Amino acid sequence: MNLGIENRKQLIWLAALFGTALLLVAYEFWPTSSSAPVSATTASSGPAKPGMRRTASGKLVPVAETRLDPTLDLTQLSKSEDIKYAGNGRNIFVAGSVAIIETPKGNGTAPREEDAGIRQPPPVPPPPPINLKFFGFANQPGETKKVFLSQGEDIFIAAEGDIVDRRYRVLHISATAVDVEDVLNNHRQSLPLTQG
Repeated sequence: MNLGIENRKQLIWLAALFGTALLLVAYEFWPTSSSAPVSATTASSGPAKPGMRRTASGKLVPVAETRLDPTLDLTQLSKSEDIKYAGNGRNIFVAGSVAIIETPKGNGTAPREEDAGIRQPPPVPPPPPINLKFFGFANQPGETKKVFLSQGEDIFIAAEGDIVDRRYRVLHISATAVDVEDVLNNHRQSLPLTQG
Protein backbone atom coordinates (compact mmCIF):
# COMPACT_ATOMS: atom_id res chain seq x y z
CA MET A 1 0.00 0.00 0.00
CA ASN A 2 1.50 3.28 -1.13
CA LEU A 3 0.44 6.29 1.00
CA GLY A 4 1.28 9.86 0.11
CA ILE A 5 3.35 12.07 2.38
CA GLU A 6 0.28 14.09 3.43
CA ASN A 7 -1.63 10.95 4.37
CA ARG A 8 1.32 9.73 6.46
CA LYS A 9 1.49 13.05 8.33
CA GLN A 10 -2.22 12.86 9.04
CA LEU A 11 -1.89 9.30 10.34
CA ILE A 12 0.99 10.31 12.64
CA TRP A 13 -1.06 13.22 14.05
CA LEU A 14 -4.06 10.99 14.51
CA ALA A 15 -1.97 8.38 16.33
CA ALA A 16 -0.43 11.06 18.59
CA LEU A 17 -3.85 12.50 19.47
CA PHE A 18 -5.25 9.04 20.16
CA GLY A 19 -2.27 8.21 22.42
CA THR A 20 -2.67 11.48 24.35
CA ALA A 21 -6.39 10.87 24.84
CA LEU A 22 -5.67 7.33 26.04
CA LEU A 23 -3.12 8.61 28.60
CA LEU A 24 -5.57 11.24 29.91
CA VAL A 25 -8.34 8.67 30.35
CA ALA A 26 -5.95 6.26 32.12
CA TYR A 27 -4.72 9.05 34.44
CA GLU A 28 -8.28 10.06 35.33
CA PHE A 29 -9.48 6.59 36.24
CA TRP A 30 -6.25 5.04 37.60
CA PRO A 31 -6.50 4.42 41.37
CA THR A 32 -4.18 6.55 43.51
CA SER A 33 -2.19 5.29 46.50
CA SER A 34 -3.37 8.09 48.82
CA SER A 35 -7.01 7.66 49.83
CA ALA A 36 -7.15 10.69 52.18
CA PRO A 37 -8.92 13.73 50.73
CA VAL A 38 -6.78 16.73 50.01
CA SER A 39 -7.82 19.79 52.02
CA ALA A 40 -8.13 23.19 50.45
CA THR A 41 -5.35 24.63 52.58
CA THR A 42 -2.79 22.02 51.50
CA ALA A 43 -3.86 22.25 47.86
CA SER A 44 -3.45 26.00 47.75
CA SER A 45 -0.34 26.08 49.90
CA GLY A 46 2.43 27.95 48.27
CA PRO A 47 4.72 30.79 49.02
CA ALA A 48 1.85 33.02 50.24
CA LYS A 49 0.88 32.88 53.93
CA PRO A 50 -2.74 32.77 55.11
CA GLY A 51 -4.13 36.29 55.35
CA MET A 52 -1.58 37.56 52.85
CA ARG A 53 -1.74 38.30 49.15
CA ARG A 54 0.71 39.27 46.46
CA THR A 55 0.59 42.66 44.78
CA ALA A 56 1.38 43.23 41.12
CA SER A 57 4.98 43.97 42.07
CA GLY A 58 5.23 40.61 43.91
CA LYS A 59 5.28 42.02 47.44
CA LEU A 60 3.28 40.20 50.16
CA VAL A 61 0.73 42.44 51.90
CA PRO A 62 -1.74 41.53 54.67
CA VAL A 63 -5.37 41.12 53.66
CA ALA A 64 -7.96 42.89 55.80
CA GLU A 65 -10.44 40.15 56.57
CA THR A 66 -13.95 40.96 57.65
CA ARG A 67 -15.22 39.43 60.88
CA LEU A 68 -17.68 36.70 60.02
CA ASP A 69 -18.33 35.34 63.48
CA PRO A 70 -21.87 33.88 63.81
CA THR A 71 -21.77 33.86 67.63
CA LEU A 72 -23.89 36.32 69.61
CA ASP A 73 -21.97 39.39 70.79
CA LEU A 74 -23.36 40.04 74.27
CA THR A 75 -21.63 43.42 74.69
CA GLN A 76 -23.40 44.79 71.59
CA LEU A 77 -26.68 43.34 72.85
CA SER A 78 -26.31 44.95 76.29
CA LYS A 79 -25.62 48.35 74.67
CA SER A 80 -28.88 48.14 72.73
CA GLU A 81 -30.86 47.25 75.88
CA ASP A 82 -30.10 50.62 77.44
CA ILE A 83 -31.75 52.60 74.60
CA LYS A 84 -35.12 54.04 75.59
CA TYR A 85 -37.72 54.93 72.96
CA ALA A 86 -38.92 58.48 73.48
CA GLY A 87 -41.31 58.77 70.53
CA ASN A 88 -43.69 61.64 69.82
CA GLY A 89 -46.70 60.45 71.81
CA ARG A 90 -48.31 58.34 69.13
CA ASN A 91 -48.51 54.60 69.66
CA ILE A 92 -48.75 52.78 66.34
CA PHE A 93 -49.76 49.58 68.09
CA VAL A 94 -52.93 50.99 69.67
CA ALA A 95 -55.98 51.59 67.50
CA GLY A 96 -57.35 55.11 67.76
CA SER A 97 -54.23 56.74 69.14
CA VAL A 98 -54.09 60.35 68.02
CA ALA A 99 -51.06 61.83 66.37
CA ILE A 100 -49.94 65.26 67.48
CA ILE A 101 -50.39 67.57 64.50
CA GLU A 102 -49.06 71.09 64.44
CA THR A 103 -51.82 73.62 63.70
CA PRO A 104 -51.29 75.66 60.54
CA LYS A 105 -50.61 79.37 60.80
CA GLY A 106 -53.20 81.24 58.75
CA ASN A 107 -55.76 79.90 56.32
CA GLY A 108 -53.33 79.50 53.41
CA THR A 109 -55.09 81.99 51.11
CA ALA A 110 -53.48 85.22 52.31
CA PRO A 111 -49.99 85.91 50.99
CA ARG A 112 -47.28 85.42 53.56
CA GLU A 113 -44.84 88.21 54.37
CA GLU A 114 -41.89 86.36 52.80
CA ASP A 115 -43.89 85.83 49.57
CA ALA A 116 -44.60 89.56 49.11
CA GLY A 117 -41.29 90.13 47.28
CA ILE A 118 -41.84 87.27 44.81
CA ARG A 119 -42.73 88.49 41.35
CA GLN A 120 -45.20 86.78 39.11
CA PRO A 121 -43.94 85.48 35.74
CA PRO A 122 -44.57 87.82 32.83
CA PRO A 123 -47.70 87.14 30.79
CA VAL A 124 -47.35 84.96 27.72
CA PRO A 125 -46.87 87.19 24.67
CA PRO A 126 -49.48 86.90 21.91
CA PRO A 127 -48.50 84.82 18.88
CA PRO A 128 -46.83 86.73 16.06
CA PRO A 129 -49.15 87.93 13.29
CA ILE A 130 -49.23 85.94 10.06
CA ASN A 131 -47.30 88.03 7.56
CA LEU A 132 -48.71 86.49 4.36
CA LYS A 133 -50.54 88.70 1.87
CA PHE A 134 -53.47 87.45 -0.23
CA PHE A 135 -53.44 89.03 -3.69
CA GLY A 136 -55.35 86.82 -6.14
CA PHE A 137 -57.05 83.63 -7.33
CA ALA A 138 -56.05 80.87 -9.74
CA ASN A 139 -59.30 79.33 -10.96
CA GLN A 140 -59.46 76.73 -13.72
CA PRO A 141 -62.79 75.11 -14.68
CA GLY A 142 -63.10 71.68 -13.03
CA GLU A 143 -60.17 72.23 -10.59
CA THR A 144 -60.12 73.29 -6.95
CA LYS A 145 -59.90 76.97 -6.16
CA LYS A 146 -56.33 78.16 -5.50
CA VAL A 147 -55.00 81.46 -4.16
CA PHE A 148 -51.81 83.47 -4.59
CA LEU A 149 -50.09 84.35 -1.31
CA SER A 150 -46.89 86.35 -0.90
CA GLN A 151 -44.37 86.74 1.87
CA GLY A 152 -41.68 89.25 1.04
CA GLU A 153 -40.47 88.25 -2.43
CA ASP A 154 -41.73 84.65 -2.16
CA ILE A 155 -45.00 83.76 -3.90
CA PHE A 156 -47.02 80.67 -2.99
CA ILE A 157 -49.98 79.01 -4.77
CA ALA A 158 -52.19 77.03 -2.40
CA ALA A 159 -55.58 75.31 -2.18
CA GLU A 160 -57.66 74.67 0.94
CA GLY A 161 -55.78 72.31 3.28
CA ASP A 162 -52.31 73.04 1.81
CA ILE A 163 -49.36 74.04 3.99
CA VAL A 164 -47.47 77.17 2.92
CA ASP A 165 -43.89 77.93 3.95
CA ARG A 166 -43.87 74.79 6.20
CA ARG A 167 -45.87 76.74 8.77
CA TYR A 168 -49.20 78.11 7.54
CA ARG A 169 -52.25 76.00 6.64
CA VAL A 170 -54.92 77.41 4.29
CA LEU A 171 -58.24 76.70 6.02
CA HIS A 172 -60.90 78.40 3.87
CA ILE A 173 -60.94 80.45 0.65
CA SER A 174 -63.73 82.98 0.11
CA ALA A 175 -64.17 85.73 -2.50
CA THR A 176 -62.75 88.47 -0.27
CA ALA A 177 -60.47 86.73 2.25
CA VAL A 178 -58.47 83.60 3.09
CA ASP A 179 -58.49 82.01 6.55
CA VAL A 180 -54.98 80.82 7.49
CA GLU A 181 -53.71 78.97 10.59
CA ASP A 182 -50.20 79.21 12.01
CA VAL A 183 -49.67 75.53 12.92
CA LEU A 184 -46.63 76.27 15.10
CA ASN A 185 -48.44 78.72 17.40
CA ASN A 186 -52.01 77.42 16.94
CA HIS A 187 -53.11 80.89 15.81
CA ARG A 188 -55.74 81.69 13.12
CA GLN A 189 -56.01 84.83 11.06
CA SER A 190 -58.13 86.02 8.16
CA LEU A 191 -56.14 87.62 5.29
CA PRO A 192 -58.18 90.16 3.24
CA LEU A 193 -57.76 90.48 -0.54
CA THR A 194 -55.27 93.27 -1.22
CA GLN A 195 -55.02 95.30 -4.39
CA GLY A 196 -51.49 95.37 -5.65
